[in-house]
Amino acid sequence: MVLMQGNEAITRGALDAGVRFFAGYPITPSTEIAEIMSVELPKVGGKFLQMEDEIGSLAAVIGASLTGLKAMTATSGPGFSLMQENLGYAYMTEVPCLVVNVMRGGPSTGLPTHPSQGDVMQARWGTHGDHPAIVLAPSSVLDCYVLTVRAINLAERFRTPVILLPDEVVAHMREDVTLPEKVDVVDREAPHVPPEWYYPYDDSTTDVAPLAPFGTGFRFHVTGLTHDRAGFATTVPAEVDRAVRNLKRKMDRFRLEIIQVERVHLADAEVVVAAYGICARSAEAAVMQARAQGYRAGFVNMKTIWPFCFKLVERVAESAKAIIVPEMNLGQLVREFDRAVCGRTQVVPISRVDGEAITPRQILDVIAELARPGGTA
Repeated sequence: MVLMQGNEAITRGALDAGVRFFAGYPITPSTEIAEIMSVELPKVGGKFLQMEDEIGSLAAVIGASLTGLKAMTATSGPGFSLMQENLGYAYMTEVPCLVVNVMRGGPSTGLPTHPSQGDVMQARWGTHGDHPAIVLAPSSVLDCYVLTVRAINLAERFRTPVILLPDEVVAHMREDVTLPEKVDVVDREAPHVPPEWYYPYDDSTTDVAPLAPFGTGFRFHVTGLTHDRAGFATTVPAEVDRAVRNLKRKMDRFRLEIIQVERVHLADAEVVVAAYGICARSAEAAVMQARAQGYRAGFVNMKTIWPFCFKLVERVAESAKAIIVPEMNLGQLVREFDRAVCGRTQVVPISRVDGEAITPRQILDVIAELARPGGTA
């Protein structure tokens, strides 16, 4: 058991998952990740670069990943905004990497040292075009470690950028954690053919094509333009359709493998609280207090935000009289709950944007109001 900060746990998880390259630019409240990586990466033969800005940071990460290294960067809201063009490039070129965005108050420079959950939609839709996204949200220091390992494994498994989305409270809190003695590590699939037969985007046998490292005898083209299976730009409709649809298809096929949620007391719940990040901690405390007071409350901790858990929400809507969604924003993920529920039950948002976390009492008061006969919020 060790006392560890959330950002420290992220770096520990990244190193244990095999990350050997980090490029970034200091920005509150993620700077500890870069600071620790600058010290620890050289000890294991890795490379650390402080870049001139966040645009260059993600560009360097993409390049490092194409040479075969597991690579990551870390930033916060303003830097994440700057990364969107290169993030779209990584989606289109199917380059595995990890982007950690420690959320703080916005818009613009906003509240650099206070928490927010205002980047949820940006993490899904920030870059242009049709593409899927994998976004994970830790709610504890142990989660920061475990979900970092998972994020890197998912990136390597599906040849895609993965976003880890802690909020400032989770990133800066310190907790006693017992780290696993061993973690399962996934490496990207290597080609099983000689270089002259290799196509970097040949998904004919699997939706996730093997990725050869540059510098090992495999020469191929990489472009952000729509491309054919050899990686060269094309406007042939059939090839364009294949390239874009495969980005989504490989996620849809393995959706159940990607989505991870924690369920508590759902079997008999009349009121369900669904939350992520630090709000999940408050939500769980509120549900336990509600249970002690005789209310039939349940809890869903959304460790995976995207892809969204539509099937689970649909099942909850069949039996619960209300779903409460606390968020430190003006209502972002709650819109997905509205879409999934389709009017079959109440969806009740709890919003806070003053730089303070939503408390268990705020959530408990809404549970009590909804749980009483004829109660609405």
